[in-house]
Amino acid sequence: MIPAKHLEPHAAPAHVLSPGETLPMRDDALLAQVWTVLETVPDPEIPVVSIRELGILRDVRRAADKPELIEVVITPTYSGCPAMGQISEDIGLALSAAGIPQARITTVLSPAWTTDWITPEAREKLRIYGIAPPQGDRPAGVQAIRFMTRNRPPVDQPPCPHCGSVHTERLAQFGSTACKALYRCLDCREPFDYFKPY
Repeated sequence: MIPAKHLEPHAAPAHVLSPGETLPMRDDALLAQVWTVLETVPDPEIPVVSIRELGILRDVRRAADKPELIEVVITPTYSGCPAMGQISEDIGLALSAAGIPQARITTVLSPAWTTDWITPEAREKLRIYGIAPPQGDRPAGVQAIRFMTRNRPPVDQPPCPHCGSVHTERLAQFGSTACKALYRCLDCREPFDYFKPY
């Protein structure tokens, strides 16, 4: 296993699975085996979903500089995500356990991860787990950053993953991780994380 973590912010974009799209067919049996193995690698912060279901796993390919080497391409859910080291280690362990000792794990930052890459199955798993999945799709194209006054409520309140009520309130902009916000249901009074749309 090559333990190096490479940052390639200008690497060519990897194929990203759209909601409902299945894994791409590969002519290379070893690449297909790696995809299958990596389907089982859970996200370390949300273990009910795999790194593929969250859209973190971007591609599995032969390394351009060394065709005998497998390259696994991953993208963090946000720049500086502290789970990326653990994800890389989990990928390496899963591949080693499957008898695939030679692999390079490459982190790419561009294009940036978006919640649009979360599969429909993962959205349902998040809801069952008690995390409200992101609502709607991110608008296409370049988006201007709009600053809001501090106490202005979000336009769309996420439904409670426990009881389904839309009577919810945001308690904190950041939840258990920076990519989630902390909400509370006003009907069942249960707190929950909401996966913020990016």
